[in-house]
Amino acid sequence: MSDLITPELVTLDQNLGTERSEVIRHLVQQVVSAGRATGFDGLYSDAMARESKTATGVPGGIAIPHCRSSAVTKATLAMARIQPPVDWGAKDGPADIVFFIAAPEGADQEHLQLLSKLARSLIKKNFTSALRTAASPQEIVELVDGALGLGPVPESQSGGTASGAANQAPVTGATAAGAGNAGAETASGSPEGAHAAGAPASEPTADNGDTGAAGDGGETHHLVAVTACPTGIAHTYMAADSLAAVAAERGIDLQVETQGSAGSTPLDPSVIRNAEAVIFATDVDVRDKGRFAGLPVVAGPVKRGIDEPGVMIDEALAAAKDPNARRVAGGGGGGEERDPQSSGGGEGFGGQLKRALLTGVSYMIPFVAGGGLLIALGFLLGGYELSLSNDDGDLTGDIILDGGTLFNPGDQGLLTYLGAVFWKIGNLSLGFLVPALAGYIAYALADRPGIAPGFTAGAVALFMDAGFLGGLVGGLLAGYVARWVGSWSVPSWLRGLMPVVIIPLISSLIASGLMILVLGGPIAALTQALNDWLYGLGGVTAIVLGIILGLMMGSDLGGPINKVAYAFAVAGLGEGSFENQAPWQIMAAVMAAGMVPPLGMALATVLDKQQFTMALRENGKAAWLLGAAFISEGAIPFAAADPFRVIPSCMVGGAVAGAICMGTGVTSQAPHGGIFVFFAIGNILMFIVAILAGMVASGLIYVALKRWTAPKRVEEPVIA
Repeated sequence: MSDLITPELVTLDQNLGTERSEVIRHLVQQVVSAGRATGFDGLYSDAMARESKTATGVPGGIAIPHCRSSAVTKATLAMARIQPPVDWGAKDGPADIVFFIAAPEGADQEHLQLLSKLARSLIKKNFTSALRTAASPQEIVELVDGALGLGPVPESQSGGTASGAANQAPVTGATAAGAGNAGAETASGSPEGAHAAGAPASEPTADNGDTGAAGDGGETHHLVAVTACPTGIAHTYMAADSLAAVAAERGIDLQVETQGSAGSTPLDPSVIRNAEAVIFATDVDVRDKGRFAGLPVVAGPVKRGIDEPGVMIDEALAAAKDPNARRVAGGGGGGEERDPQSSGGGEGFGGQLKRALLTGVSYMIPFVAGGGLLIALGFLLGGYELSLSNDDGDLTGDIILDGGTLFNPGDQGLLTYLGAVFWKIGNLSLGFLVPALAGYIAYALADRPGIAPGFTAGAVALFMDAGFLGGLVGGLLAGYVARWVGSWSVPSWLRGLMPVVIIPLISSLIASGLMILVLGGPIAALTQALNDWLYGLGGVTAIVLGIILGLMMGSDLGGPINKVAYAFAVAGLGEGSFENQAPWQIMAAVMAAGMVPPLGMALATVLDKQQFTMALRENGKAAWLLGAAFISEGAIPFAAADPFRVIPSCMVGGAVAGAICMGTGVTSQAPHGGIFVFFAIGNILMFIVAILAGMVASGLIYVALKRWTAPKRVEEPVIA
């Protein structure tokens, strides 16, 4: 017997409301009442957050809301057969059978494999028919246990493949690698993957768009596919089975790699080499996409693989014959991730550009965070003299190389020696700032083949004194050139060389050549002019800059505007010194302003707790620590619930903090850490004053807006 579901977790033939949220609320409460989750609010929030990403309805009147949650203590299934049915986003109509899958954050592989088996069984008509005719919760439990292979298969299912444990009716020519069926083999007999639990040929999948025949003149077509969803529990495997079932009906050799929570077995390289095209039915990035470089590609959301498997297969066969079809770029990055004609839509140029820039900044931050803190520690131990130069231009280098060792540091003493070591390591780390920024911008656009050209273009930007702006331009150039080169149609024998030799070679030459010959000089001049103006600000103009940075930091709480202000501050951090403290002042203003939003929201929950739900009050408790650590995202739960009041409040509070910091000359040699890097803050007292002032302004404004512009909150009913 399975411990995933019990009769107490089954609801039959009840009216649970007309909205998904009402049904999910009932199922979550069942899980909590069964002692399998620590609290209602956390699990309900996680379930609804997952539901908001992609509708979880599937053909056949089935819905599978699911999530991973830290509130779940034991992997659990809760099931409801509801009347009336509720619209769950499926193309063929509302759902009357709802399975809620609640998995712990650290669910073990055994439970994840069982959960994925259940999801795969739900596309079998004989299994769902048995669920609709079951007379009691105990019968439902027995049906589920049979589907999971943990009990006898009820007679109502015995003629089909719903058990999913051994897949007794193998699907000829269609396999799903990494499906989690231990010991299963592919159609060829190799253990590379498991048979997809697809329907037999006499039982077509609902709404599969089956419009084609098996090959031309008896020819067998060879396709590969990858399926993946954010949670990796249900849709990943259902899409794999839907695609495999339709392929089997048509006599097409389709092998599917499921990149889900129950494990993933990569497709054999020989299978990929022999494939005519690849299908990506994914809501997340495909792992190691470079393996498919050069193959014609059809891409769409994972749900399309469930709803329209036949259509996706038809499109893949057509792409295989079309020399102008979209192909996986060398290394797998770029615009092939979404087919503009798919139901998921395509990523526009603006969205692509924003994603690339944010990726570059996010990968750059660890270099700066570690390096900045090490420099601050170096100053703490060795004094400000470490930033000075000597005749050779490198005082710390001389201290380290000529000073001796850890056990014999020389005349300068142990603390100075250690300070020099910390300072030097931090300074070297900061030296990667621009190359890392450029490299990972290019990576976001062209995947791994873009990294080398991007880093090279970033190094050229440093050589040309083009700085942060040069890194941005160089990374974008390298990324787009690498994508372009990767889109070339080349013979199959050349595909293997594309991502490791040809793309980096040509992309580096073009992007870095343009930086040196054309763009580097003008960008360097512009960078120098901007730096001279910004770092020369003082008095009233410095306060204005603090206000602007504060408004940006509070505007979208970790989003692109926030990241632009932060990246600007971080980019100049390495230029700071005791003679030129303006970069450190800008960093302090940005950090203080970024700490204000979560702290202001936390204060608001204390000042007027009746205006907030229990969930937001709990978020307010966590926001104290998040704000103190300079994690602006701690205010996101509040902004998501009430953006038109929260965001203006955060912007005003951030502007207050930024203005006070810039006006009083507060400095920060650390790019992150908030109050916990107090040793790297100059004028720590005014730093704290600025944060407190911004926090109070933000909290009071939000409370006032809540009281004056919103109706009094009605307390949520307590669910028994």
